[in-house]
Amino acid sequence: MSWKSHGFRFKSGRKLKKRVRERGIKLRKFLQDFEVGQRVLIDIEPASQKGMPHPRYQGRSGIVIGRRGRAFLVQIRDGSKLKTLISRPEHLKSA
Repeated sequence: MSWKSHGFRFKSGRKLKKRVRERGIKLRKFLQDFEVGQRVLIDIEPASQKGMPHPRYQGRSGIVIGRRGRAFLVQIRDGSKLKTLISRPEHLKSA
């Protein structure tokens, strides 16, 4: 039998799974603030789907280049290209 769809989180179960002691959302992750030019790590919070970058960027690092509403614009290098991701603060961590 074939798969029905290939959505945003397709085949990312292992990558986005949390261990038992990591479960639950900490409020401080949502209230983080980053300055323009600050280096951040992309650490996806699977319990919050809003503003989640694509799972292929899990573990990458980048630089905050701006803000868009509650989200941050993060510039990362993908091979030789520079890409801009839009991510909410719960999916980012200070480097």
